[in-house]
Amino acid sequence: MSSLLLSSISTFFIVLSAVLVAIGWALVKNKKIEAHKKTMFAAAISALTFFIIYVSRTLFIGNTAFGGPDEYKIYYTIFLVFHIILATTGAVFGIVTILAGYKNNLVRHRKIGPVTSIIWFFTAITGVMVYLLLYIIYQGGETTSVFKAILGF
Repeated sequence: MSSLLLSSISTFFIVLSAVLVAIGWALVKNKKIEAHKKTMFAAAISALTFFIIYVSRTLFIGNTAFGGPDEYKIYYTIFLVFHIILATTGAVFGIVTILAGYKNNLVRHRKIGPVTSIIWFFTAITGVMVYLLLYIIYQGGETTSVFKAILGF
């Protein structure tokens, strides 16, 4: 399977997770708690699916280098680092928020849930931008497997 295809699939799942978070947010505002729980669980599964595809692609196919103009590479790299920090922060906040909800710690859940959602929206938006910059706006650079890079095969 190509890096582009797997990246397209994983990007779909991260966008789906953000859409589900938005729906879940609307549901809880309308006091539809059970629907909120199910929707947010689906959002978490979607985000986890993204992560599994991303890690698998990174391990077995590799990462695609930025293929745009050299003078833009530093800006892309800074943007990518910002996205990675957002994604990591969003994932940690997401786990904490979900656990607080399932443990019925609603004070904590209500306090950090909106923050988590906003972080996740920005993660999804910047993730789509990374995808567009790597595969749509510019032709992707070289893709090298982690195994090939480390072990030579």
